[in-house]
Amino acid sequence: MTDAITPAGDAGAVPAAEEITRLQARVAELERDKAHLTAVVEILQEISASLHFVDILQAISRKLGATFGLDRCSIFLAGDRSEVRLVASYEDPGIRNLLVDLDRYPELKKAFESGETVFVPDAMHDPMFNAVRDTLSMRNVRSVIVAPIRWRQDVIGAIFLRTERDATPFSDADVRFCQVIADITAKALRNAHQFESLMRASSEQPKAQRSQELHRIALIAFLRRLLDTYAASQDHMWSESLLPKASDEELERLVGVALQVIEEEAKG
Repeated sequence: MTDAITPAGDAGAVPAAEEITRLQARVAELERDKAHLTAVVEILQEISASLHFVDILQAISRKLGATFGLDRCSIFLAGDRSEVRLVASYEDPGIRNLLVDLDRYPELKKAFESGETVFVPDAMHDPMFNAVRDTLSMRNVRSVIVAPIRWRQDVIGAIFLRTERDATPFSDADVRFCQVIADITAKALRNAHQFESLMRASSEQPKAQRSQELHRIALIAFLRRLLDTYAASQDHMWSESLLPKASDEELERLVGVALQVIEEEAKG
């Protein structure tokens, strides 16, 4: 009797345990989705308060690092062929423009060259890191995401995320989230670039206007002095008396027109 009842009880317990595990996984997934959505909203709020690209990138790296509890979160911008510039860092906010050799970071190099997101669930067992295995071991790295920042067809930068060995590894949902943040970053950089270009143009415009005004003043001053000097000479006084009245009136008319043109030009 006992033997007949026990298997039936165990059979009922196994599906219940599996259901609990499945529900727990689903709850964890929903919590992670909520964290992603909250992070997107907060990032949008932070970057909307600034139009300077350095502040924007620092705000994004800070929020990503805090959301994931990362070992490292950095944003790089494209430089020369074998180098990129580290312009924002979660773990060291003081770093703003550090040259980085791509050969030291194969995952970063792959993202810049391919233009595709690089996802490494377990870095210690990925063949990509064979050449830097010892360094990777000392850094205690587990998983890595590198999401390219694209402008039209070009890769202008990348978001780099890394976890330690004892941290929760990245998931496919995390990869999609990072790609969304990379798109947001690209748009924010475009807006910041347009704003800074407009500010530079605005600051340069008064200088150009001032230069044009000085040219006009110099030209008018030269003509005035030339005419004053000539008008004071005896030759001028005598020669004007030889002009017929019609020519004299035409000259007066032309002088009036010229003065009107100069006055309109001075208005810009």
